[in-house]
Amino acid sequence: MRSADATTSTVSWRTATAGWGLPAAATLAVLAVASTGIEPRALPALYLAVVSPALAAIDVREHRLPNRLVLPGFAVGLVGAAGQWAVSGVFPLVALIAGAGYGAALLLLAVLGGMGMGDVKLAGVLGLSAGLVSVDAAVVAPVTAFLIGGVGAVAALRGGRRAGIPFGPYLLAGYWIALVISRGASST
Repeated sequence: MRSADATTSTVSWRTATAGWGLPAAATLAVLAVASTGIEPRALPALYLAVVSPALAAIDVREHRLPNRLVLPGFAVGLVGAAGQWAVSGVFPLVALIAGAGYGAALLLLAVLGGMGMGDVKLAGVLGLSAGLVSVDAAVVAPVTAFLIGGVGAVAALRGGRRAGIPFGPYLLAGYWIALVISRGASST
């Protein structure tokens, strides 16, 4: 039997992205391959291309990032890292450090009350994937997310909004911007 939580997410995923989710995911998938090439390191970027529209829409609507969309990203990221290691012969240290570091930084913010645990988990996945692309992507992703997230927060506060601001879309935007900026670089 499905929980009410799972049912709500399914409805939100389908209705929140109706009409634009599939074209957005397809565009992001093309961007992922253009940024990573057809290599194992593309796997986590392709997974993120598929789930990014739904994650952004759900976070905006419900202020949460469902585990069933975020957590498989860790498995896909680790498979991509292992595959890249097998192909290149270079241990994916940057990717592992980036994933752990980005997740740990947001965990600290969550403990201090500034982030949700969905953001923490998503940051780990994004760091792992960005680190497979390049050192530049691993650094640019969080920096960009916090810069545009800060601008978004200021705009929301100026507009009179005092409630929490969904940070998932900013994390995702930072990641995709980082892939565009660091396109063609390699680090594993």
